[in-house]
Amino acid sequence: MMMYYAIAGIVFLVSSYVSNKLKSKFKEYSEVSLQNGMSGAEIAEKMLRDNGIKDVRVISTPGQLTDHYNPQDKTVNLSEVVYTQRNAAAAAVAAHEVGHAVQHAQAYQWLTMRSKIVPVVGIASKFSNIVIMAGMALAAGGTAFGSSIFLVGILLFAVTTAFTFITLPVEYDASNRALAWLQNSPGMLNREEHAAAKDALKWAARTYLVAALGSLATLLYFVMQYMGSRR
Repeated sequence: MMMYYAIAGIVFLVSSYVSNKLKSKFKEYSEVSLQNGMSGAEIAEKMLRDNGIKDVRVISTPGQLTDHYNPQDKTVNLSEVVYTQRNAAAAAVAAHEVGHAVQHAQAYQWLTMRSKIVPVVGIASKFSNIVIMAGMALAAGGTAFGSSIFLVGILLFAVTTAFTFITLPVEYDASNRALAWLQNSPGMLNREEHAAAKDALKWAARTYLVAALGSLATLLYFVMQYMGSRR
């Protein structure tokens, strides 16, 4: 179990670093005011119009860094700060979330795949750790039943790990769409503002990368433990 705690500790430290860096970057770029004077909500609405999307609403949602696109009710949910403020950080987040709406409208394959497995992932994430711990305890007694339970838990955890990796192209693509639009749309961002938006989205993407790599490292640990219990 020492290796498990070591992996968990490393993942926690790296995740904390990236998360704190993201928050500091957004705070820094929240001070870079936009010359065009547009709020995050206005930027989101314009990007939707420019992409010919008329059935998606832009709404405000409580909290900080709670921004997301909901494909079920077709809403771009922007945190109160992003919705109202007029700076590079707000522009980056607003355009990124609309990037997901564009993916949805164009049936982007990775987003479609991720949406289809969400119900399965919900079940897997809820029960995987419980099943794994029960399986490990039973397998320690040398029972075949315990090994089988352990394997089931590993398969459930593998589903959640796969989900984190499927999420990566979805998030990176949304950021690329956002940055391309912000750069090519007349009157949106100048060079300094675009550089700030790009850096902010880079750190946001790294949170997903760290989560995926951490999940993979944990999965590999469980697999090694399972193989060891079979000897």
